[in-house]
Amino acid sequence: MRLRPTTPLLAAIALLPVLVVLALLSPAATQPAVAGGPELTIVAAGAERRFDRDALLARPDAVTVDIPADVSYGGPMRYRAVPLASLLGVGEFAPGSVLEGVASDGFTAQLPPDLCLRTGPDGAVAFLAVEPPDRPWPALPGKQVSAGPFYLVWVRPEASGVRSEQWPYQLTRIVSSDDPLTRWPQLAVDAGLAAESPARAGQAVFITQCMACHTLNGAGSATMGPDLNRPMNPTDYLTPDGLKRLVRDPRAVRTWPGQQMPGFDPSMLSDADLERVIAYLGHMAGRKQP
Repeated sequence: MRLRPTTPLLAAIALLPVLVVLALLSPAATQPAVAGGPELTIVAAGAERRFDRDALLARPDAVTVDIPADVSYGGPMRYRAVPLASLLGVGEFAPGSVLEGVASDGFTAQLPPDLCLRTGPDGAVAFLAVEPPDRPWPALPGKQVSAGPFYLVWVRPEASGVRSEQWPYQLTRIVSSDDPLTRWPQLAVDAGLAAESPARAGQAVFITQCMACHTLNGAGSATMGPDLNRPMNPTDYLTPDGLKRLVRDPRAVRTWPGQQMPGFDPSMLSDADLERVIAYLGHMAGRKQP
């Protein structure tokens, strides 16, 4: 007896058991899809390397560090972390180099390479804290997110003068580049200023403390805050006292939804350094560049 020709529908039904078996045997079915964890990119010495969160936590040089006075959390914190020096991949940097710690929100910290390479017991040591996926860190004060997945923290920061804006959290990249004054000459004060000028001293404070969020004359990598010289310099429309109050407590001067700038208390920015920054801004008000 001849078999009846199979219709397309019947053929498909007949093949279902075979298709199911093949599907069960396929790699896609036997190996469940796993989303990749967050990564940190480090660019130094002409090489770009990426570090996965889980791989960092599994490194043999990962340790537990206790931070008695965490700048971002405002109290003691404990982290699983890796020495930053072991991740940079170089023993020294070219003179005039700087490391930029770039965060996901546009914050860009200026980090001295020599300080980041320290590992001894007699000064500050930088660690890359890594947020474990099964033990998330608490939300930052006033925010709905934590400092993770990557956060640069310091052991003994006071021993080497580490500043508050050199604790970048939610890090995505650490990049070696030229010194800001080399990259952006428009940041520089008048070359004729005396070496002891407050404005010249304020230039250094501004680069470390203010350029993490702001640009000036279009110079800088940060994208969080506005340019502080174009189109107007704060000293053009604020009194010195008003500007000091704005830095110490921005909400005491003006407030609006989405306001991001934190206050800088004297432990973060001394009165003397605040005076120097204001002197620098006042000087640069006369050095606007298109």
